Amino acid sequence: MKMRKEDAPVALELPVAVFRVAEWDQTAVAYVELTAGADATPLLEGLQGDKCQCPHWGYMLKGAIHVRYTNGDEEVCKAGEMFYWPAGHTVWVEEDTSFVEFSPKHELKAVYDHIGKKMAAVS
Repeated sequence: MKMRKEDAPVALELPVAVFRVAEWDQTAVAYVELTAGADATPLLEGLQGDKCQCPHWGYMLKGAIHVRYTNGDEEVCKAGEMFYWPAGHTVWVEEDTSFVEFSPKHELKAVYDHIGKKMAAVS
């Protein structure tokens, strides 16, 4: 099975981010583009620990993404690196960034639904 990133449906579109997601079996495969300054932290408020509760495995294509975990640890994932972010994290970028991530589809949908409700509340 394969798909061009441009053919993946847009699952979530924000002023500073586009998330294209295909679901293959129980896995969500996402191509994510974030604009410089994007910060997921406020959008995750209200989730357990105010953090994303979906684990992600992926590969950084462009830019860099800052990750903060529930325990306070932080790291920066840069273009050319693979990553694993367990449940309990938030992310932000200082430059235009893109990556591919693989996530359990039901957990990812719950996070996207939460973000969609937050965005609708401020519209």
